[in-house]
Amino acid sequence: MDAEAVDLLVIGGGMAGLSAAARVATEGGSVILVEKAERTGGSARFAGFVWTTPTIEEMRQVNPDGDPELATALVGGFADGVAWIRSLGVECRPPVPVLGFGRGHQVDTNHYLDTCERLIRDRGQEVLTATGTRSLVTENGLVKGADCLLPDGSSRRIEATWTLLATGGFQGDPGLRAEHVHRGAADIGLRANPHSRGDGLGLGRSAGAAFGKKDAGFYGHLMPAGVSLADPARFVDLALYYSEHALLFDTTGERFVDETVGDHLTAMALLERPEARGLLVADARVHREWISASYVEGIPGVDKFQLCHRAGARSAVAVSLEDFASMPEEWGYPGVTIRDRIEEFNSTVGTDGATTPGRLLDHRPLDEPPYYVVEAAPAITFTFGGLLIDPGAHVLSAGSGGRGPVPGLLAAGADAGGLYRRAYAGGLAPARVFGLAAARTALTETPTAVGR
Repeated sequence: MDAEAVDLLVIGGGMAGLSAAARVATEGGSVILVEKAERTGGSARFAGFVWTTPTIEEMRQVNPDGDPELATALVGGFADGVAWIRSLGVECRPPVPVLGFGRGHQVDTNHYLDTCERLIRDRGQEVLTATGTRSLVTENGLVKGADCLLPDGSSRRIEATWTLLATGGFQGDPGLRAEHVHRGAADIGLRANPHSRGDGLGLGRSAGAAFGKKDAGFYGHLMPAGVSLADPARFVDLALYYSEHALLFDTTGERFVDETVGDHLTAMALLERPEARGLLVADARVHREWISASYVEGIPGVDKFQLCHRAGARSAVAVSLEDFASMPEEWGYPGVTIRDRIEEFNSTVGTDGATTPGRLLDHRPLDEPPYYVVEAAPAITFTFGGLLIDPGAHVLSAGSGGRGPVPGLLAAGADAGGLYRRAYAGGLAPARVFGLAAARTALTETPTAVGR
């Protein structure tokens, strides 16, 4: 095998990996990026907003069980991440509210990713696509690079002072989803690229890395049940963000979650219900104000109900609540029960009466017919349970109880865990912030072998 040494080997060419490699190349360091897909970018190519909470206090509110050091690093590093985007000449629009508690910028993500790759190549560094990673190279517990498999079938050993795992998580592997997310997660839809199948997780654990809690959850959205997600253009168009203003019923006809706290949290809750499917019910007001309106400032509104209907989703328009009693038997929902629960909700919400489950935000009744009904199911975008890291993106060792690093090993993006636990405050932002942190570590630190 050919032997060579670089400051940083990046395994995975998504948002985190490209950000890290481009920063190292810009600062005059040596870097090689390997990506197993034919093209770099990963799931970041399907996203368009970089955002998180504007303050650490708000982060603690929405993400109380996440690692506080990582949360502080994310909020503190957000502005520098935005400045880095703009320094590359990539459009980054003025800040707007996101999800009610966040603040962020619409970004030309594809331009950013392509600019990073071009910058790496222009500085004389390598980007290897269609290149897999067989194993990490270790010596006395020190990670010193990796053995890679090139497109022609030949092997190449890439020696590096630091190695960054940024393969995008394990959401593309049904078995790992069932093991680490929920037993029913093997069968849910994937609203992400199919290449993130736990490569970084496996490589890191082979080097003794600590893994985050199994119940950390995932980021995803409610999508119309039974509709193919093979076309990435549907990831955003069909996402049922408006569920925050609707009611969701499981197959027993009962509500089971406060829908207003966020569609991304409702998706996690629905995964744990019978058959992981439910009926999302909205009225004419919600259709007017949310289903067919803009969800985030700067993004044109589309009628998601019509999109779901045309895509073949199980959907219907009920002229009145009485129509629920005539729900088709093959749908598998007790229509009469759902009708009764909507009536009960309308009679208590917005008054001194308490709804069950509670209603934190939208307290208005659903009493303006007609009613728009779509069967929904959870779909996963990326996993929260990854390799534990510190704010410098050092991977922490399982042998040290998650307190000491695995020498020479870094992680960022969805390969890194600990930041979120059953909560979410942005995906592109932490990928970029911790990708840039990994670059800073690679440029300023020297790892030490275990026992030295």
